Amino acid sequence: MSLVAALLVVLIAGPLLAAYLVHRVLRSRNMQIWIGSHLRRRPRPPVAGPTHVMFCFVDHFEPMWKQADLATQRVRVDRWCTDYRALASRHRDADGRPPQHGFFYPEEEYLEEHLAKIEALCAEGYGEIEIHLHHDNDTEDNFRTVMRRFCDLLHERHGALSRHPETGELMFGFIHGNWSLDNSRPDGRWCGLNNELILLRELGCYADFTLPSAPSDTQTRTINSIYYATDDPTAPKSHDAGEPVRVGGTPSGDLMIVQGPLGLNWRDRRFGVMPRIENADVRAGVPPSAERVDAWVRTGIHVEGRPEWVFVKVHTHGTQEADIDTLLGPAADAMHTHLETAYNDGERYVLHYVNAREVYNIIKAAEAGHHGDPNDFRDFVLPPPRASWAGSRRAGAAA
Repeated sequence: MSLVAALLVVLIAGPLLAAYLVHRVLRSRNMQIWIGSHLRRRPRPPVAGPTHVMFCFVDHFEPMWKQADLATQRVRVDRWCTDYRALASRHRDADGRPPQHGFFYPEEEYLEEHLAKIEALCAEGYGEIEIHLHHDNDTEDNFRTVMRRFCDLLHERHGALSRHPETGELMFGFIHGNWSLDNSRPDGRWCGLNNELILLRELGCYADFTLPSAPSDTQTRTINSIYYATDDPTAPKSHDAGEPVRVGGTPSGDLMIVQGPLGLNWRDRRFGVMPRIENADVRAGVPPSAERVDAWVRTGIHVEGRPEWVFVKVHTHGTQEADIDTLLGPAADAMHTHLETAYNDGERYVLHYVNAREVYNIIKAAEAGHHGDPNDFRDFVLPPPRASWAGSRRAGAAA
């Protein structure tokens, strides 16, 4: 082969090989689903005055993780109830509120003694209880029965969930087990319902908080957004795209989707080259560093037309032993300290610790055209349940 021919081979094969390798890397982490949306992202519009940061921590709270025996479950729940009180009591936002933890409790793991302890923790002002569900090859009738029964149980026995002030319907936030909302796994496992968004709406779900799910193949191509998804009952993953929630807009479709930050972490690279996925997951392997907090805020998730209200929703699986020290120890303590020092000066930033219900209420207030202090809209549509910061205080005042 001549030198010229060899150079031509290199010039042609080099870019092809590079493209092949990039494709393999993207596919290995299912990044081909959403990387285009990430690359086309638009920066948050400039704002006049302070940026209000709504920080929301949602937990796939599973005491029975890995089929633990009752003694192990009790240790997990008791540690959360003891250590989280101590952690959260040391921190306050601009409104005097401690960090709010969203206990998305799995229906299939219900045990009264566990929920009673979490209920007491929430009634003291440290969070609220919502719904988490693992299911597989489900049917409409079974899904309706299970969800209605669990909603009633959580409300009547544990003071969770609020009723819509106009309809009286019990309302709940939702996280789908195994990330498989609306039958979104390509193999059809861990759900079975192509019309799940419709069913959730009919059952009283005010919003879904499952995403982001990357690197799972259940991740949507829509990222870093708050939007309404319309269900196609004949097809899975109808929430892959939707209509953004915007100031002056009206609700559409079947279900509001509230996403957390998703992007690339260039500071922490695999083999010093490839950026890792930043998916707002908090655990021992990816502790909540100051750099991660800054990246979450920079993502700038907001209602269109209200860029000065930024929503940061992060998630975890809180009862796994490998991660508990991170979630209840110095790393989480430092995370809240950083939030309160870097994002609560009252001039550039104002910090608000919020739960899922309050996130929904503040989003709806923005949609209705309200502005100013988001603290005024924590209960804009849905009132607080009995087992909550505001609900327990209202009950005490009434008594």
